[in-house]
Amino acid sequence: MNTTTPSWTHLLRLSLAGVCVALAACSGPSRPKPTEIPGVPVLQDVRTSWTANVGKVDFPLVVSAREDRIALANSQGVVAVLDAATGKDIWRLKLDQAIAAGVGSDGQQVAVVTRSNELVVLRDGQVQWRKRLPAQSFTAPLVAGARVFVLTADRSVIAFDGATGHQIWTQQRPGEPLVLKQAGVMLAFKNTLLVGLSGRLSGLDPNTGVIRWESAIATPRGTNDVERLVDLVSPFDRVGDVVCVRAFQAAVGCVNAERGQGVWTRPSAGEMGVSGNDTVLIAPLSNGVVQAWSRSTGERLWETERLKYRILSAPLVTPRGVLLADNGGWLYLLSLADGALLNRIKLDTEELATAPVFAGGRYVVVTREGRVTGLQIP
Repeated sequence: MNTTTPSWTHLLRLSLAGVCVALAACSGPSRPKPTEIPGVPVLQDVRTSWTANVGKVDFPLVVSAREDRIALANSQGVVAVLDAATGKDIWRLKLDQAIAAGVGSDGQQVAVVTRSNELVVLRDGQVQWRKRLPAQSFTAPLVAGARVFVLTADRSVIAFDGATGHQIWTQQRPGEPLVLKQAGVMLAFKNTLLVGLSGRLSGLDPNTGVIRWESAIATPRGTNDVERLVDLVSPFDRVGDVVCVRAFQAAVGCVNAERGQGVWTRPSAGEMGVSGNDTVLIAPLSNGVVQAWSRSTGERLWETERLKYRILSAPLVTPRGVLLADNGGWLYLLSLADGALLNRIKLDTEELATAPVFAGGRYVVVTREGRVTGLQIP
């Protein structure tokens, strides 16, 4: 295990990674204009149940859904837990620092990382403890098994005691010098901690940090640091023993986390994570094409160009279809069978801040402007 603190220069390169990626994307040809979508016949009803506001979000937000509660935050330091059925505050607290990553929660404790590299753990609307981190983090902390796990931008994984904040272990893996300013992959699987490290899904012992196995989704390729970025990005999808993920602009794939073995991987040039059920995996591409894969075999089931050239959010698969939004504030519901457009509704003037989540019988979406909406899909 490596507990060495990275150099300031190294951290600076990491903190500029998201900017470099943005500049590289902007230097290419402009995106073609999307085809206008005429009036959409409503083939599946989508109803607004409630709306709330959390404030502007300009960091890689993850909304933590636990039973009938959702935990979320804004950039200015407000952390809130809402009743997912009504949108009402259960509690809300203003921290004294802006937020860089979050929110992680087990339903009791809530964890965020501030822009001054401090892990803050809260409970019942009060700060429980704080710990300084050795590097930036863009991934929501994972609260599980009475511990809090953090994935930092230098590809270190750090475990803390959930009650006291005492650091238990640190594990660091070498990788490419740049990382994305985007939420990575970290989840609990039985008695294994799963973490995305440079394009690999790694299984760690949560008690010691020892790496038990690694399964490659993509390997770094290219002539410069930006082209070689293959970090795994959130959201991921888990059904039973199989976890499916996306490697940024490289591939999608599924891993049997019980055995630590890859099930399949396929090339897929996308920036956002995936969602699925026990038969299908949905993965939008960077050009707005939405693809569906067989979860068991990796066979391409269908793809639709209906939203081509739109900048899309990560998806959420529901029993009624696929929810995803574009950067113009439109939310779409696509058919799981063939990608046909079942409905669209106008949410806001800006894109979603994170993927939709399901909690308390509602589908919850959060825009960059901070509008939180609870939807019902009968």
